[in-house]
Amino acid sequence: MNTQKIMKIFEDTAYVRMGGSEAELKCAEYIKGLCAEMGLKAEIEDFEVSMATIKTAKLYADGEEITCKGYMLCGSGEVEAPLYYLTNTDKYSLSLCKGKIVLVDGYMGYWMYRDIFEAGAVGFITYDGNANYVDKDIDQRELRPHVSKGDKILGVNINAKDAIRIINGNVKQAKIVVEQDEYKGVSRNVVLDMPGAIDEYIVFTAHYDSTSLSQGAYDNMSGSIGILGMAEHFSKNLHRYGLRFVWCGSEERGLLGSKAYVSAHESELDKVVLNINLDMIGCIMGKFIACCTAEEALVHYINYYASEYGFGIATRQDVYSSDSS
Repeated sequence: MNTQKIMKIFEDTAYVRMGGSEAELKCAEYIKGLCAEMGLKAEIEDFEVSMATIKTAKLYADGEEITCKGYMLCGSGEVEAPLYYLTNTDKYSLSLCKGKIVLVDGYMGYWMYRDIFEAGAVGFITYDGNANYVDKDIDQRELRPHVSKGDKILGVNINAKDAIRIINGNVKQAKIVVEQDEYKGVSRNVVLDMPGAIDEYIVFTAHYDSTSLSQGAYDNMSGSIGILGMAEHFSKNLHRYGLRFVWCGSEERGLLGSKAYVSAHESELDKVVLNINLDMIGCIMGKFIACCTAEEALVHYINYYASEYGFGIATRQDVYSSDSS
């Protein structure tokens, strides 16, 4: 695989491909086709994902409409209540969430959602972007089913500059309106097998889906091309272990592709000795990291191996939120 081919793949996949979308399917079929060009037979494995089509999403702050995007899978309806900006998650601060629409900093993670829901919040607002940038982009967020556990309150996402304006304006009352169709859709993994001399496998993974505001070249068509290059290499060279290459769908929606893979292939997992996951490689500047979700001996081995090859890398033992998990 040469530079010209790599750039052609980047150009061909320069579109948003969120998990469960037709664009994601298009990319899965493209990756399968790239394998076929190398004489390799990959398979597309479907798995079920929760989907939603947002029809209406509105936020009013003291009567003024604020541009927003509704959270997928947060339910439908309308709620109006006093606005509360949650700056900390101590017991006292959380106690003030009761009966309020709560504005929070950053992502709506599992513990934040459980905390405000159990504290009695009736709606929530998150924000993203940068106050110093001229754009007013808003990411499409979702209330992931494993976070809500069926306990849904309405939520919207706004731009950081509007969040600052709401707080500076001392907004007292907020209103959220969300209407959406929620349904079960399909996402896909692309799986390529190369049997080896022994009946044990090394699995290479990379996700190929993107977020709603990205064409996903760096995150993570770069890693997807990386394992495609490995597949090309090993298709022409002997390898002792069996090799499996998995391009995961819906990673950006909560590692859904890798979760679906291990569920569908549970009986085969005892034959997997190692997983090597590539997430965002080949940047012009920046550091190289290896995060080992394994015994500490692997950290030392990678450091030793990198030193032997003259490749500087920061290695640690940890859990990294990508498809290696």
